[in-house]
Amino acid sequence: MMSAEQRAQGRRVRERLLDLMFVRGRIEDVRPAPGRMRWIRVGGVPGLDWTPGQQVRVHVADITSARTWVSGAVRNALRTYSVWEYDASAGVLELCVMDHGEGGPGARWARAARPGQEVVFGRPEGAFGLRPGAAFHLFAGEETASVPFGAMLRATPPDAAVHGVIEVSGPADRLPLPRAGELTWRHRGGASAASSATLVAAVRDLDLPAEPGIAYVAGEARTVQAVSAHLVGDRGWPRGSVLVKPFWTPGKRGME
Repeated sequence: MMSAEQRAQGRRVRERLLDLMFVRGRIEDVRPAPGRMRWIRVGGVPGLDWTPGQQVRVHVADITSARTWVSGAVRNALRTYSVWEYDASAGVLELCVMDHGEGGPGARWARAARPGQEVVFGRPEGAFGLRPGAAFHLFAGEETASVPFGAMLRATPPDAAVHGVIEVSGPADRLPLPRAGELTWRHRGGASAASSATLVAAVRDLDLPAEPGIAYVAGEARTVQAVSAHLVGDRGWPRGSVLVKPFWTPGKRGME
């Protein structure tokens, strides 16, 4: 059995390792968001280099624990979440996490999250972010896309033109997006968000300027591909003007 001194030394080694490789903060608040979402506010994380639209990889299990490795839980130890908002001056990062209902490691972590708990995560990453200087900005996606869209819309200059379609199951699932009045909202009812004809049809019906802008298309992989195909194939947009971010698709794990 380890002595108290050995245990304390082990904790110090763990903390040095985490500080070298990751970011550590503490949960300040957990509160319900619309639909199946949950806001989780993490404090004590100043100075992050973050671009609206980027994500972080949260450790939903302790990767420094031997038990995590022995049990095989390390395979599911990371979950990727888009950042809803980050206040660099206060050192506060806010996530908006969807509970998919399947009871996986990410869902269990979010359900158990309480103020005071330590959170370990990687530094913000990803190229899916706002592109300044576009003729206009087009947003298209469903609930999972609403989180990065919130951050990106918040960062969009007030004089920049915005168009978009946000598909949700119903009115109760709408996140409080900035500039929401400039977006088209579509409700799919009980239908699946996978291969959503509702979102594609709504984008097709948009009255957009003749000159291409920059499109941000995110959400379920097959629906994202269909929206991108419409913009490039039907409207003649350059592929480089359509930024695509597939977050999930039925039956496949490991997507961001």
